[in-house]
Amino acid sequence: MRQGRRDGFREFAAGRSGPLYRSACLLVGGDTRLAEDLVQETLGRMYQRWGRISRIDNPAAYAQTVLVRVFLTHRRRRPAGERPVGEHPDRAAPAPAGADPAPRPTLLEALGRLEPKDRAVLVLRYWEDRSVEETADAMNASSAAVRTRTSRALDRLREQPGGSLTAFVDR
Repeated sequence: MRQGRRDGFREFAAGRSGPLYRSACLLVGGDTRLAEDLVQETLGRMYQRWGRISRIDNPAAYAQTVLVRVFLTHRRRRPAGERPVGEHPDRAAPAPAGADPAPRPTLLEALGRLEPKDRAVLVLRYWEDRSVEETADAMNASSAAVRTRTSRALDRLREQPGGSLTAFVDR
């Protein structure tokens, strides 16, 4: 029986690692090392309770909830001004002829400028396509708090250079 549970978890982890990693990258503003750490922590917590978790209706949604909570816990523990920098990115490729020369922020940069809870609510609502109630449950918040935080986070994105959310979409 134990071997069956281990095999079930391995199958689950193999299938969900990619989506968890992509969500984690958005949550941490593109810091791939931290995203990997968050996914490992999430899967470790899932493994510890796999006997119970494997019987719920949607273990994938539960894993996303665990990921968001691990992220928020990590942000609370870390001093606010500390930002690790692994490698400096190469210079951007030159813009094609006739392109708008004004720099456009990337979505990861824009999300990175938001507070962790704002980032989490936007990732859950728009990347994971969760309802307000599901997002509230994942963040241990009320539905009203999620709606308010979503609205304010979107306003903050609009205030960033580029002035419009369309600046984050390739044309």
